[in-house]
Amino acid sequence: MTLSDNDIRAVRARAQLLGAPATDVVTVARSAAAIQAQSSPAARLAIRARSRGLTARDVDASRAVARTWLMRKTLHLVPTADLRWLNRLFGPRNAQAGQGRRRQLDLTDDLCERALGSLQDLFPGKALTRREILDGLAAGGVVLDAKSQAPAHLLAYAANRGLLCRGQDDGAEPTYVLLDEWATEDHSPDEPHAELAHRYLTAYGIATAEDFSVWSGLPLGPCRKAFDALDLVSVGNAFALAETELSAPPGPPRLLGAFDTFLLGYRDRDLLLDPAEAKRVNAGGGMIAPTVLVDGRIAGTWHTKRTAKQTKVFVEPFATLSRTAIAGLESEVDDYGRFLGETAVLVR
Repeated sequence: MTLSDNDIRAVRARAQLLGAPATDVVTVARSAAAIQAQSSPAARLAIRARSRGLTARDVDASRAVARTWLMRKTLHLVPTADLRWLNRLFGPRNAQAGQGRRRQLDLTDDLCERALGSLQDLFPGKALTRREILDGLAAGGVVLDAKSQAPAHLLAYAANRGLLCRGQDDGAEPTYVLLDEWATEDHSPDEPHAELAHRYLTAYGIATAEDFSVWSGLPLGPCRKAFDALDLVSVGNAFALAETELSAPPGPPRLLGAFDTFLLGYRDRDLLLDPAEAKRVNAGGGMIAPTVLVDGRIAGTWHTKRTAKQTKVFVEPFATLSRTAIAGLESEVDDYGRFLGETAVLVR
């Protein structure tokens, strides 16, 4: 089957709930397969763009979702019910991949094991900030430099070993909790790679095994095998699940936050982002700027300036926007303000 570029973009945007928003946090997390979450504000905005009626507080308060280090060794937000099997799939791989960096930071295998033992005694019944964790470790004889990267890598290692996950934020400060206390369910699929591939294609609509490998960080061989286990239809050089409706109306304009998952799921982003504008979105260093989505395509970037009275949302389009797109963005800015509990205005 062959689809036009506009049709592919529309199917992909709908798959990401960018045209048909959900009403609860866990539906968004499940429909997006996983939401990149190394930045809590950005993760909240990813949910806002795919939902209606929720607030930032709703996202922060939800125990139906959890954050830990998964795809590409990066923090992701996923349904809590999926936390354990995803941790088993990615945790050992991530822990092994991080061994060299841990050694550079003097996090020897012996020190890490002693730290894990101390953490098991420190955490029960508690949600702790990084400072509280470091103080507790120091009291047990494991002293880390708070200004170095060692604490972050130790916590990631503990999470990859299945001991910890991120808890609710304490204001702007993240907390950590025992995985066993946060996630009480354990529904492990018979074929984890195939299950993840199915969720990936559900979220990204039309893609290749190479796209799946780039998104997940898994080797290409298992990714191709996982695709082979699914009931797929060919769409040009890519694939979709057989149950995917391969037509969709153009979605409304959306303000996507930094690191938004919409762009991160494909090896080749040219269909979604003009290569001539790619540096404005990804200037390097792993940063993905907040973007403006119009008709399933990245049409610009945006940023905010806050004053005591209001938040100004500055949109920087790549080309002149239509009146319809501007009206849609004005509605988006209103919803952005409602979501954060602020008064927001669009500035062009």
